[in-house]
Amino acid sequence: MGRFYAELADWWPLFSAPEDYAEEADDLAARLGFGARTREKPALLELGCGGGNLASHLAGRFALTLSDLSPGMLAMSRALNPKAEHVQGDMRTLRLERRFDAVVIHDAIMYMATPADLRAALRTAALHCRPDGVVAVLPDYVKETFAPGTDHGGHDAADGRALRYLEWVWDPDPADDTYLADYAFLLRETSGAVTAVHDRHVEGLFARARWLDWFADTGLRAEPALDPWEREVFIARPQG
Repeated sequence: MGRFYAELADWWPLFSAPEDYAEEADDLAARLGFGARTREKPALLELGCGGGNLASHLAGRFALTLSDLSPGMLAMSRALNPKAEHVQGDMRTLRLERRFDAVVIHDAIMYMATPADLRAALRTAALHCRPDGVVAVLPDYVKETFAPGTDHGGHDAADGRALRYLEWVWDPDPADDTYLADYAFLLRETSGAVTAVHDRHVEGLFARARWLDWFADTGLRAEPALDPWEREVFIARPQG
């Protein structure tokens, strides 16, 4: 977990705005396939919800339980999603002793940087999925889709604060199971003072076939697909 999810968590809305997730949430909701059901809202658990941006567009369609390791990020999500249940926990070990119609892990899955960690997270998802439910996992990359590159952005707040960032994604050793995401942040306070922060994130990178094997190991039958942004989406259902 990088600095941005800890002592800098309250800057999150100026890094990633909720409105940027609307199309992705619509795409995900269609893949989950609950549109034709007539009973009460399906129960959805998101593991690694971060600041709750994706969940904010699912609230009208699902009864939400949102979990994250970072207290600071959960605080951001509570402010954005006040009607959702929030639970602090690690997606590798969380056990809520109940099951959900849908379990979602968005890009937080990338912080599972070892096979053991990723398998543990998938196991958590499987244990919380009802027998007729669905698990959706949306990594930024699998090995076959990874490409180094840069991105930039940021937002201004009404109180005068502002953030700008440069993201640099690269892989110093293509033979291993990780890549690096380096971030340079410029943080402007209400006083006008600007601070520069570097934050490095080590993220997991695994071949599609390994993902499918690990899903199967947890009792899930997964089908991979590409979303409109050319990112891998795994939709999985309990076997049997």
